[in-house]
Amino acid sequence: MTRVLLVPGRNDPLPEHWQEWLARRDPARRWVRHATGGRYVADERVAALAAALDGVTEPTVLVAHSAGWLTVALWAASCGPGPVRGALLVTPPDLDEPWTDGTSVLPALPDVPLPFPSILAASRTDPVMTYGRAAHWAGRWGAELVEFGDAGHLTTADGYGPWPLAETLIARLVPRR
Repeated sequence: MTRVLLVPGRNDPLPEHWQEWLARRDPARRWVRHATGGRYVADERVAALAAALDGVTEPTVLVAHSAGWLTVALWAASCGPGPVRGALLVTPPDLDEPWTDGTSVLPALPDVPLPFPSILAASRTDPVMTYGRAAHWAGRWGAELVEFGDAGHLTTADGYGPWPLAETLIARLVPRR
């Protein structure tokens, strides 16, 4: 069996968010919890992901939204793949543009391929990262780029909710026996 860990963005998702929808669809899916609220403190987020993976032996797929992609990239750069066999990185923010509220601490983004297969899912109308920049990062990280139309930042304010494509993309990352 493959474990699925949900890595939230800067804020915990609202109950209607697509990651919450994924969690409700399968009670075996787990959250990577953090104590930073709406602030992004990289060391604390990476430590929370490391703690969630500590002792895990089964293959694991990470599903990260927004700033959660930074957590995944930083963790992978410092810890290697561990049990992670794939990552779905959804609507990452462009760290070259101001997207924080001034309280978040942002380290340099790792600029090397991820040590596991990954899919970067990007919207053509994301206000926090252009599709071109998403394509750039997909290439730098060795991720497959999946374009899913005009969906903004894939938040509840953008109308998501249920996002069935996530299930399809996760299934593509699950290791085959």
